[in-house]
Amino acid sequence: MIEVSAGGVVFRQDEQGRLQIQMILDRYGKMTLAKGKMEAGETVEQTALREIQEETGVVGEISDKLTVVRYEYVHNVYGNVDKEVHYFLVQFKHGDLQAQVEEIDGVVWLAPAEAWQRQWTQGYENNNDLMRAAFEKLGLLHVIRDDTSTGV
Repeated sequence: MIEVSAGGVVFRQDEQGRLQIQMILDRYGKMTLAKGKMEAGETVEQTALREIQEETGVVGEISDKLTVVRYEYVHNVYGNVDKEVHYFLVQFKHGDLQAQVEEIDGVVWLAPAEAWQRQWTQGYENNNDLMRAAFEKLGLLHVIRDDTSTGV
């Protein structure tokens, strides 16, 4: 079975003009990004924007395509599932952060260095390249390093 989902790395400028990255705390205690399953008739872009709005309360606009993350998991009914998640770079347009408590435990805006640190220490390993791609497109490669034990 193949399951297709979509989501995004959402970014904004705060009131002081500083760039921020949105991250969610999932129900497994991991820091990650908003994503969800594609519904019938949707494009992956529509899925990404809908899921971001449903999970985090904000409306965004796709500014670029980032990558497709692929992995396998075991579903309790369907068995092995090949999952592909299409990720986009999404610019915040409007809305207030509000976690969809049925799906996630929290949602926050973070400074880029903090978002990178949380990805490396609390995130899913298969999102490392995704975050690197987003930081590259946002001109933030100078704030990241792979060895987070020395800080960011």
